[in-house]
Amino acid sequence: MARPRTSQQYQTHLTQAPVAFGNWALPKLCSELQDDELVSRQRALTALCDLVHDPERAYEAILNGCMERLIFLLKDDDGLCRVKTTEALYILAAHSLGRDAILKNDMMGPLADLMDDPVDACRRNVHQALNRMAEYPSGAVFMVSMGLVPRLVLKVPIEAEIIRALILSTLSSCIMINAQPALESDAIPVLRGQLSHQFSDIRRAATSALVGISVPSNGKVKVCEEDLLPLMVNLLSDNDQGVVANAAGTVMNTAVITRGKHEALKAGAIDPLLRLVASDNRAVCANALCALTVLAEVPSARSQLLGHVPLLETRLQHTDSIIQRAASTALKVILWKP
Repeated sequence: MARPRTSQQYQTHLTQAPVAFGNWALPKLCSELQDDELVSRQRALTALCDLVHDPERAYEAILNGCMERLIFLLKDDDGLCRVKTTEALYILAAHSLGRDAILKNDMMGPLADLMDDPVDACRRNVHQALNRMAEYPSGAVFMVSMGLVPRLVLKVPIEAEIIRALILSTLSSCIMINAQPALESDAIPVLRGQLSHQFSDIRRAATSALVGISVPSNGKVKVCEEDLLPLMVNLLSDNDQGVVANAAGTVMNTAVITRGKHEALKAGAIDPLLRLVASDNRAVCANALCALTVLAEVPSARSQLLGHVPLLETRLQHTDSIIQRAASTALKVILWKP
């Protein structure tokens, strides 16, 4: 009881380096980033993290060569320096100029190398930065081209839950660009293991990745082979609307192929999808309508849906044109006569 306890978390609230006045502020701060004295580097990084929230300050920092300094600081021996460096890059990635600078200075590779850093806070900052970069097509394309997807897949089962959600979100963005690297990395069994997780953020990100994986034809086949459609049907009743929308989207994509149609019907997809037609959530309603449209191509499903035409007709008066079109298409397929 009397022994002192030392936290394993790095103390990130250091006293900031004194910031010079006016035009001298960022040049002075950038020069201190390469100071031989550890405390000076730490304080400079702490001050920089606060300053670059402002887009104008971020622009000044980039023009004054801070990015070149940050590349070296990613490999600093001090854990706190790496934590604050990755935090600065995460903040800079919020600005278009910052994202361009990260790509132009080839910082994605050194940043990704810190996915194995022993400091939890550093790894979390790394994945926050990668996730923010992946939200934009140029960043996601670069990650796919540099072969980052297999490394991300391997990290999913072993990372802490708060970091795992970020990894899955990044994976989802990369898969939307190109699903093949994920399929070749056996991502589906990994994603399957996250579908029953207690945290909705993880389930939502995992199902979002599966929506992308089920787009290409070999992805649809793989979803069927891994017997994922019964799980997707169960998730149509999830408490999180994002999970529900993604599950309906995966059913919709997979049911394009004949095997997907039959397995979705075997899993009892029609009734839960019909319940979602009345949802106020745009994505949930639209995906449910589109999934029902694809399933209605099967004669037995079309016969079952004929008794629910009045429900579908109520969506024709919806204020959202996307839902109106989805309902109209569904009704055309259901009411079609040979």
